[in-house]
Amino acid sequence: MKKKVYIISHSHWDREWYMPYEQHHMRLVELMDDVLELAETDPDFDSFHLDGQTIILDDYLQVRPEQKAAVQKAITDGKLKIGPFYILQDDFLISSESNVRNMLIGKKESEKWGPAVRLGYFPDTFGNMGQTPQMMKQAGLDAAAFGRGVKPVGFNNEVLDDENYTSQYSEMWWQGPDGSVVFGLLFANWYSNGNEIPAEKEAALAFWTQKLAEAEKFASTDHLLMMNGVDHQPVQKDVTKAIALANELFPEYEFIHSNFDEYLKQMRQELPETVGTVTGELTSQETDGWFTLANTASARVYLKQWNTKVERQLENVAEPLAAMAYDLTGKYPHDQLDYAWKLLLQNHPHDSICGCSVDEVHREMIPRFEKANEVGKFLAEEALTHLVEAVDTEGFSEASHPFVVFNTSGYEKSEVVKVKVEIERKPFKEGVPHELWEELAESDTQSFEVIDMHGEIIPAIISKPEISFGYDLPKDRFRIPYMAKYVEIEMLITNMPAFSWNTFALQETKSQVVDKTSMIKALKNYELENSCLKVTINEDGTLEVLDKATGRTYSKLLTIENTGDIGNEYIFKQPEGTIPILSSGCPAEISVVKDESFVAQIKIIQRMMIPKSADDLLEQEQKSVVDFRYRKAERSKESQELTIETLLTMEKDSAHLRFETILDNQMKDHRLRMLFPTGIQTETHEADSIYEVVTRPNQVSKSWENPTNPQHQHAFVNVHDDISGMTVSNFGLNEYEILPENNTIALTLLRAVGEMGDWGYFPTPEAQCLGMHTFNYGVDFHGEKAQRYATYQRAYAAQIPFSVKATTKHSGKLKTKDAYLTVEGETFATTAVKNSEDNQALVVRGFNMSGKSAEVKIEKIGSKESSLLNLLEEKQQEHPTRNLKAYEIRTIGFDR
Repeated sequence: MKKKVYIISHSHWDREWYMPYEQHHMRLVELMDDVLELAETDPDFDSFHLDGQTIILDDYLQVRPEQKAAVQKAITDGKLKIGPFYILQDDFLISSESNVRNMLIGKKESEKWGPAVRLGYFPDTFGNMGQTPQMMKQAGLDAAAFGRGVKPVGFNNEVLDDENYTSQYSEMWWQGPDGSVVFGLLFANWYSNGNEIPAEKEAALAFWTQKLAEAEKFASTDHLLMMNGVDHQPVQKDVTKAIALANELFPEYEFIHSNFDEYLKQMRQELPETVGTVTGELTSQETDGWFTLANTASARVYLKQWNTKVERQLENVAEPLAAMAYDLTGKYPHDQLDYAWKLLLQNHPHDSICGCSVDEVHREMIPRFEKANEVGKFLAEEALTHLVEAVDTEGFSEASHPFVVFNTSGYEKSEVVKVKVEIERKPFKEGVPHELWEELAESDTQSFEVIDMHGEIIPAIISKPEISFGYDLPKDRFRIPYMAKYVEIEMLITNMPAFSWNTFALQETKSQVVDKTSMIKALKNYELENSCLKVTINEDGTLEVLDKATGRTYSKLLTIENTGDIGNEYIFKQPEGTIPILSSGCPAEISVVKDESFVAQIKIIQRMMIPKSADDLLEQEQKSVVDFRYRKAERSKESQELTIETLLTMEKDSAHLRFETILDNQMKDHRLRMLFPTGIQTETHEADSIYEVVTRPNQVSKSWENPTNPQHQHAFVNVHDDISGMTVSNFGLNEYEILPENNTIALTLLRAVGEMGDWGYFPTPEAQCLGMHTFNYGVDFHGEKAQRYATYQRAYAAQIPFSVKATTKHSGKLKTKDAYLTVEGETFATTAVKNSEDNQALVVRGFNMSGKSAEVKIEKIGSKESSLLNLLEEKQQEHPTRNLKAYEIRTIGFDR
C-alpha cells in the first residue's frame, strides 16, 4: 500500500509583524486575488487553508468589496477553508474569556459564509495553554494543531535534535488537567515543511528525498502532512503541476492536494496505539530554555497593561452591568459589544499582544485599545443609569446625595473606593459660565458625612469642594452644559458580595465625628499595623512583614533588581559576567501620605544608579545579526539616577498590601523587577493561567541552559508550603520568575530593548519604553495551603474596580441593597456574566481552581431554570449540579 502525502496550501498570516499592518494588508489582497483565481482556473487545486482565522475575509473585502461573491463561491465550493477562530491569538497573554470570545466570534463569522474547519489551530502560539483539550471539547472540536511546546525549535524556527523530545511522533494525544483528551497534531518540521515544492525534475528529486525522510521520522502512520506555505507566503500557483511531477518521480507514494478535514479523517483511522500522550501546558520546559519566548510577557509592558484594562472593562464591568440592566430594559448591546471585542481581539495575535513587532505595529494597537475601552465605558454607564434609576433610595433624607456602589466581580470584595458626588449645580442657561463658577465658589458648603441605608455613619475622607464644568446628553433633547460643585469621598467598602450593590448617601452634618485611630507608627523605621499584618519599612525601603495568623515573618520584600538586557523583544539576555544591581542598602525617603482609621498609605522613594544603556558593541552585534546568545556587549560605564516612587497601601483588617510604583525610565537595554523573597522551602509554585491555576516546578530540567526561567501569569503567582504562603498579585504584569534563593517571586515591571529579534535586524527604539510608567501590584498572605484560594480570589477581585454612580432620592423596583447573583465556592473563579448570543439565557462561567472536586453555589434571584452550556453557549444534555469536578470549566445558562 502506498504512503499518502497530503499537501495543504496555506500562508501563515501574521496580520502585522516585521512590517506595519498596511504593508502586510496589501500583500494579503494580492494573496487572496491569486487564491481566488486558482480556485476558478485550476480544477486540481483542492483548497487553500485560510490560517484558522476569519478576519482575513474582512481585511480582504475592505479593499476588494466587489469580490464578496467570489469569496462566497470559493467557500461554498470548498476551495477556501475558513475558521474556526476570528484571529490567531497568543493564548497565554490574553484572558480566559478572550480565548473563548475568539472562538465565539469566529463561529459567528464563519456561519455567515459556510462550514468552519473542525480543528483548533495554534500553529505559532508561544507555548500552549494546559486547558486547551477541555476548551476544544467544549467548543465541539476534538483535534488541535500546534507548532511549539513539545519539540524544541531554535533560531528562525529551525527544528533542533534533542533527546528530550516529549513525543516520538508528530501525532499524539493531548490531555488537560481535568482529564479531557483531544488529538494533538504537532508541526514537527514546522508549518512550512512542504513550502515551495519544485516543479522541475532534479530539484524535485532532491526536495522530496529530504522532505519525505523528515516527515517519516516523526509520522506514526503512512499519511504524511506537507504544509505548502509559510509566513506571508504567496500561494504557489504551480503547486498541482509540482504534485503531478512528484507522483511521477516517487511512484511508491501518492501525492494529493488536500485539506485538514480529509487528512485528519484518513490519518486517524490508522493511528496506532503506540502514540504517546502529552499533558497540560506545552511550553518547551524540557529544552535548552532559550526559545520558549516567554519573555514576550514583559516586552512593551504598556501593551499588557492596556490589554488587562480593556479586558476587565468589557468582561467584568460592561457585560455584567448590561446583563443586570437587561432585566429592566429587555435590551442587551450585542452589536456594540461585538464591535468592542473585535477591536480588542485585533490586538491579540501573537506578534501583536506579545510586543514583538516593529514600532509602527504597536503604535497602531493603542487606538484599538482606546476605542474598545471607550465602548466598554459607554455601555457600562448606560447600564448603570438604568440600574441606579431603578434602585430605591426613598429611605434617605431630602437633603442627602445618594450614590450606589456595584461589585461586578464574582467574589466578595473589600476595597477603598473613591466617589465623586455633586452637591450643587448651575446650568449655563442661568447665566454666564464664569459668573456661575464664581457663585458656586462663593456659596457656603456644609460639613458632610456618609451614611448607609440604616443611617449608620461610615468612616470616610471627604475632600474640600471643587468646581468644574460638566454636561448631560439627554436621549430626547440637546446637550445641557453646567457648572457644578463636587466633593470626593474616599471610603472602605467591606465584604461586599459578588454581583451585588449597596446604596449610601452623603448628608450634611453639624458635628462630624472623626475616628483618629492610626495604623502608622513613626519610630526609627515606619511601621504599619492592622488586625492581620505588621509591616516594618526598613531604611532602604524594603519591608519586613509579620503575618499574624501564622507568626511567620517575611523579609526584604520590595527589593528592586536591575539587570542589563542585550536580548530582544522575544528573549531576555543578561550581559555575561554582570551581576544585578539591587536597591538593598541604599537609603530611601519614607513619608506618610495618609493615616486614617480604615486606610494608611506610605510613600517610599528609592534612587538607584543604573547604566544608561548597553555599550556601543550591542548596536554592531544587532546590525550584523549576531545570535543574542553569543553577544559580547556589556553595560555602559556611564550611569544615571533612576528614581522609583512606590505608594504602599494598607487597608483595615486586610492581609493584602497594595503597591503603586511610578518611575520615569530614561535608561535603555535593561530590565527592572520587584523581588518578594518567600523563604518557603517547596519544589513547586502556582500561577493563574487560562481557566487554570497551574502548578509549575521551581527547578528547570537537566537540558535547560538559559540562566533564567521566565513564566506567564495573569493575576497572581503563589508560593506555599503546608502551613503558610505568599501570593503576589498584579495588574497587567504578565511575567514572573521563581528565583532559587529563598524561592523569591521576581515580578517584572519593565523590560527595555532596542530590536525585534527573530530572523533579521529590525530596530525598535520604542521598545525601550522611555518615559513615565505606573505599575500596580500587591502581596497577600495566608495560613494552611487550603486558605490560598481566598488570596487568589482577592487577586482576581483587585483587578475589577467597584462601579459607582450618584443618584437622587426616588422610589424604585430594586432594593436599596441586594445581589443579582449568588456565587459561592471557595475554589471557584468567575470569568463571565453576560447574555447568551440569542438572549435566551444569562450566561455565568467560571472554573475550579483546584485539582479536587469542590462545591459551588450559583443562583440567580427569581430564576429557577438553569442549564449546562458549553463554551459556545449551546445547551448540553447534563444538568448543572453543585459538584464541580477538578479543574472543570463550568458554564451555566439561566433561562431568561
